[in-house]
Amino acid sequence: MIHYYRAEMGRMNAWRARLDLTSNWAITVVAALLSLSLSTPSAHHGLVLFAMLIVLLLLCVEARRYRFYDVYRMRVRQFERHYFGQLFGPETEGGVEPWLLMLAQDLRHPRFRIAFQRALRRRLRRNYIWMFLILLCAWLVKLASPDLQDGAALDPERPLDLVIAHAAIGPVPGWLVLALVLAFYGGLAVASLKGRDRGGDEVHV
Repeated sequence: MIHYYRAEMGRMNAWRARLDLTSNWAITVVAALLSLSLSTPSAHHGLVLFAMLIVLLLLCVEARRYRFYDVYRMRVRQFERHYFGQLFGPETEGGVEPWLLMLAQDLRHPRFRIAFQRALRRRLRRNYIWMFLILLCAWLVKLASPDLQDGAALDPERPLDLVIAHAAIGPVPGWLVLALVLAFYGGLAVASLKGRDRGGDEVHV
């Protein structure tokens, strides 16, 4: 039993390391592209939008990895709660040990415990929402600041019109780009607020 617990702990730690690695990639992408975009006025604001897409891709990758991590975390928690917990502080329970039956069933037919959408929302709330907010703020600053736009000058009488004009990407008009970004962040807001964990007796990452 102890050797099996160590094996499950090793697999859990391996997937946890993969989660941290993906988060580090996302932070590196945000830092690199923001430095490139805000360091010179000639850099196009589309670099920040490109960073948003890369971070979204990394969020999806991390959500997939989190589902694997959650499987092994559940097995480790079963040992900690029902085996070591009973060893250190016994509680009187009668009948068949249900956690052993559940663990045996999971070993015979491994299944994910949470859906991909829930894993994505959980990782979004834990780490990625802050990266997306930083990118949004940097993008708005890039559009609104004349010092960060090559050859741009804001008209005090029509600041919003010029910001919309600066948001254009090639043939795509600025109002459409702003609408797409607004819809994207609206989706992120809904995803981060939907299905929030209501606490409980377990610690979630």
